[in-house]
Amino acid sequence: METRRNIHRQKTALVIMGAVYLVFFIVALVSLNVEETQPTQLPPVFTFPTTTGKLISKHFKNRTIIATAIPRISDDLKALEDIGWYGSVYFINNCSTQLIFGKIYTLYSPKWVFIFAIVLFEIGSAVCDAAPNSIAFIFGRAIAGMGSSAIFAGAVVIILHTIPLPKRPMYLGFLGSTFGLASVVAPLLGGVFTDKVSWRWCFYINLPIGAVTLAIVIFVLKMPKTKSGTDLASAFFKKKMLHLDPFGMLCFFPGMLCLLLALQWDGRTYGWNSARIIVLLAVFVLLLLGFVGLQVWNKEYANVPGRIAAQRSMVAGVYYTICTGGHMLVVLYYLPIWFQAIKGVSAVNSGINILPTMLSVVVGGIAAGTLVSKIGYYTPFMILSTVFSSVGTGLMITFTKETGHAKWIGYQVLYGFGLGTGMQHGHMAAQTVLPKKDVPIGAALMLFAQSLGGAIFIAVGQNVFTNGLASRLATIPGIDVSTLVDGGATTLRDHIKSPKILDRVLSEYNDALLEAFHVAFALACLSLLGGLAMEWRNVKRQKKD
Repeated sequence: METRRNIHRQKTALVIMGAVYLVFFIVALVSLNVEETQPTQLPPVFTFPTTTGKLISKHFKNRTIIATAIPRISDDLKALEDIGWYGSVYFINNCSTQLIFGKIYTLYSPKWVFIFAIVLFEIGSAVCDAAPNSIAFIFGRAIAGMGSSAIFAGAVVIILHTIPLPKRPMYLGFLGSTFGLASVVAPLLGGVFTDKVSWRWCFYINLPIGAVTLAIVIFVLKMPKTKSGTDLASAFFKKKMLHLDPFGMLCFFPGMLCLLLALQWDGRTYGWNSARIIVLLAVFVLLLLGFVGLQVWNKEYANVPGRIAAQRSMVAGVYYTICTGGHMLVVLYYLPIWFQAIKGVSAVNSGINILPTMLSVVVGGIAAGTLVSKIGYYTPFMILSTVFSSVGTGLMITFTKETGHAKWIGYQVLYGFGLGTGMQHGHMAAQTVLPKKDVPIGAALMLFAQSLGGAIFIAVGQNVFTNGLASRLATIPGIDVSTLVDGGATTLRDHIKSPKILDRVLSEYNDALLEAFHVAFALACLSLLGGLAMEWRNVKRQKKD
């Protein structure tokens, strides 16, 4: 009876929220023809909640919040075999659509694209919340992934149109700090929702947040209007379609789908030498070559025009962002596993134990953003970031079973401060070196690089860890290697009763995890090349578009 009552309440809430969105949409349609003058700009105090509200919602409520809820979701939907798709379909759609949404923001009103993105994201969340089966849930995750891709790019575009260039580093620092903090807090909140209420609240909570953000965007956000005929937004529909580079997207989207599927299966679901993985990677290479060829041939109509792809700071920024996104996700993924497996803490407590990383990310992001706004140069902070990140990850390689609180807290502070100091400066470079009309494409390219770096190197770290763990455990007699590898970190001690064997298993487990940290260390060191290659541009010197 109580379950039916809860379902009835959720359905009622969904109907009410749907009505609210409909009202907002109608009001927005009515105001579509209202002239917006050039000087009208949103004050920063309103811009910040507008952009960060949905950025938090994207990463906080959808990317990582279900990490602790997935076991319960698969139980309720009776689809254990679909677990892998719950996270991967969101990530694949999010990563694959970033470039095209970056181009769409240059072709249509950014405000209207942002509104569409919010509605799309909320539809995906509502479908997940009300999903009666696994297929519906996966469908909702796919929709939310596309919506979040457009929201992230839109947040940067709104800052572009409403915040002067010299002040943007500070706001991008806030955004980066919010993203980092949300990545850790989200799984904790997901665990609370799952245990105390229902896993559906992980998605239901997005609806009121989305409604508030949508209201701010529609009623408060005023985007400056470009002069007629000077912007792609005034082009005819046919020309806009050409600028979307449909043939390039026919190569890019399925190509990224092949790559990300191969990385998601990462040698565990199917071996790296299996026909499926080989075919996926081969098709990816062919489609990538086709995409690059079309970008060269299409020139102005390309999704990534040559003037952007060949720009020195953009090349350096993409490289730097791939490295940063890679080592960030490797650390955030394997550090909790180290706490659970080696220190024997729960999943929730492991999330609490990595708060030093996230708090120092916040401090580093805000400090670097503020200083860049003051002195004008972001390049030295990219170099400084690599120093702290390299030292932090290098010290993590020294972890042992006996490593105490002082060390693992201190190492995290060094790493987190370094990460926060530099993680947003690729975006800042795109806004500084590119003409205003190209910034949405440049921002989308940086977001894509960050997502791609995470996808690739999480898979690399996973393979290094699992292969190393399996080979190490195979040398210990009297244990079931497959059970320990597949069982996960939290059940490690349940399968071993002998203290002597457990001690040796923990030593081998620790060494295998350190190999994953070596991946993060290598990426942190290699990111220095991107910082050194970056041009020294001053954000205080406004460029003329």
